Parts: sequence; structure tokens; C-alpha cells
Amino acid sequence: MKLRNALIGLVVGVGFGAIAGASAGPLLDQNYRSLAGKEEINLNRTYGGKVLLVVNTASKCGFTPQYEGLEALQQQLSARGFAVLGFPSNDFKGQEPGSEEQIQEFCTLTYGVRFPMFQKVHVIGPETTPLYRELTRATGVAPAWNFHKYLISRDGRVVAQFPSRVRPDDPELRAAIDRELAAPVPAR
Repeated sequence: MKLRNALIGLVVGVGFGAIAGASAGPLLDQNYRSLAGKEEINLNRTYGGKVLLVVNTASKCGFTPQYEGLEALQQQLSARGFAVLGFPSNDFKGQEPGSEEQIQEFCTLTYGVRFPMFQKVHVIGPETTPLYRELTRATGVAPAWNFHKYLISRDGRVVAQFPSRVRPDDPELRAAIDRELAAPVPAR
């Protein structure tokens, strides 16, 4: 069984870019507004101690149907201390051109999104938001397109990243999430 788990970890690590021991440092100690909201939310105070999947989203992308799978993950796993955090971005071919209100309406009405969505941000380039700057630094991989996923452990470390083509129901992604959910909850 240990050998099997080690092989699965190796496959996930090689195939999808697991980041062994990458320290996130101040990764979650940042404030972002909720989508179309005015109040800032401190990610560490609100989501610290949870397993997080951070995703840059877009409403007019070939990967946009992944909203459905991300919401399913949120619904299935939130009681176990998991959350999807969505960050709309217009950085890739203008595929998120709308206002935050339009994005919120689209996500809610079209895909029933209820997982936390935050203000529209830049995930690449000179105006990259601090969260994505830290995610890129920790993994060595910036999003190459919309719906890039970063998995963060309960203790705030980036433990894996998954390219856009990896769907929310992908067995390797789900195994990585389940591994993190099975890990002990750190003392806060």
C-alpha cells in the first residue's frame, strides 16, 4: 500500500506539477473583495486551515463549463474543510470582458456557482495581483490560460498545480485533494 501511494504521488507530481514542501509564506495573508462586493475579505482569516483550490476563471472560454465541476467539488467537500476560490481574469484573449456584476450574474444563472468568487484580477503580467505572484513564485508556474488550478494545503502551502485542461473531476486532481483533506488539521 505504501508503494502504491508513493507511485500515485510520483505520477501526480510528474504529471501535474506537485510542489513538495513549497512554502507559501504570506500567501493567504491578503485581502480581496468578494465579486461585485465592497467588503474586503482576508483570505487567511476566512479560509486559513482549509484545503483550497484557487482557480482563475473566465466566462467566455472553452473551459468555462468547468464552473459546474468546481461547484460540484465545493458542494461535495466543503463540510470536510475544502473551498474553491475563483478569481475572474481577462488576461487571456479578453475572455472575461464583463463587469464584476455581469460575471456574477453569468456564473450564478448559467452554472449555479455558489463557491466564493472574488474581484476581477490580473494573474499574469506586470499587474499580477499579489496572490498570483506568490502562487507563481511557489510553483514556478504561472497560469498559461483560464482555469489553471493551484491546490493549497491546510497549513497554507502550495502543494500542486494543475493546468487548465485538467477538469475538476479528474481522478488525479481529486486524489490530491483527498490526500490533503486526510492530512491532520494544523494548530492555529
